[in-house]
Amino acid sequence: MIQTEAWVLYEGTNGANGNGKFKPHVDLRLEIFSFPSLQDQEVLVEPVVGCWEGNMSHAVCHEPVDICKLRKEERIVIGNAGVVRVLKAGPGVTSLKEGQLCLVFCNGICDEKGYPQKIYGYDAPHTIGIMAKRTKLLERQLIKIPEATRYSPNQWAAFSLRYVTAWANWKVAYGVWKLQAGDADYPPSVWGWGGGVTLAELSLAHIAGCPAFMMASSKDRLSLIQKCGIEGVDRTLFGELNFCPETYKSDEDYKQRYQKAENAFLEFVAQKTQGRGVSIFIDFIGQPVFRVSLKSLSRPGVITTAGWKRGMDLAVIRALECMNWHTHVHTHYARYSEGVEAVEFAERTGWMPALEDKLWSWEEIPNLAREHSLGSVNSFFPLYQINPL
Repeated sequence: MIQTEAWVLYEGTNGANGNGKFKPHVDLRLEIFSFPSLQDQEVLVEPVVGCWEGNMSHAVCHEPVDICKLRKEERIVIGNAGVVRVLKAGPGVTSLKEGQLCLVFCNGICDEKGYPQKIYGYDAPHTIGIMAKRTKLLERQLIKIPEATRYSPNQWAAFSLRYVTAWANWKVAYGVWKLQAGDADYPPSVWGWGGGVTLAELSLAHIAGCPAFMMASSKDRLSLIQKCGIEGVDRTLFGELNFCPETYKSDEDYKQRYQKAENAFLEFVAQKTQGRGVSIFIDFIGQPVFRVSLKSLSRPGVITTAGWKRGMDLAVIRALECMNWHTHVHTHYARYSEGVEAVEFAERTGWMPALEDKLWSWEEIPNLAREHSLGSVNSFFPLYQINPL
């Protein structure tokens, strides 16, 4: 057995109150965690820098499911984005050696074509995430960082999940739009709601020569968006652009406020797109913005996502979507080959995250979990230290 210090999450001990709000504490416990010795295709690693992801907040909030119960494990270690150092490779491992720095590629369980089904360090059973001083992964769950890389381990940690997800999703969404509108004499107008993945994907759109727009409500985020060559759109200009179907039906005042906000946004889109509408809408939020995103789309148009933040259940009028030639793209993380492609493209072109100065310490991880779950962390890429470089 291997023993290590880790931040451990227990079944059903923290999360949301009955009113759906996150509790004011996070019950991550610093404990000794044990796991079986190295097997043939496994690699023992020392995590260096992690990046806090939305799925981690879902886990500590036990929403939409209790991950421990789902995995049938009383206690687990989460964390599936970051950079690790190889300590020892199993006898069947051929591509990695001691001392190499690698990205975590968090495809925990995949189908026969390599598409992810469950995610390492989240819902894949018996995986030990990187919020541990030592852990082990399969050889195919690590991608070597180029030895002569121009970029820091912190940048690669921020890149590891969000940028790989963006690469795979953009490849499909952009490909679909080109298939539908290949004879268009204008580049697609690409807009996005969300956080780090959306920013990464819009950066790809910018590199491809597409006009790119991203909504945000804080000055810091809008400033960072602009630095990436993307036009930042101040979401606060549109008032109550937060759709709730139940309230829309029951509250006439809310309905009028929402319609005013929606109309203002649609007018803004029409102005920015010469009346064509949005060619590709990247939506990592869900129900609060899904309605206005569909109304914003051009004909043909693509709405795309690889995740959600609020509201998983969405309703569409299929006849309208068909008549408007709207394609809905859904992807889930990436295949290993796409992770390798993303790394190679990033090193060659400079498609990398611009980072803020804040690096949370190992001891501060529960605070990071709490603040992120409350929506108080403004960073697109919240990084935390695990072991020294």
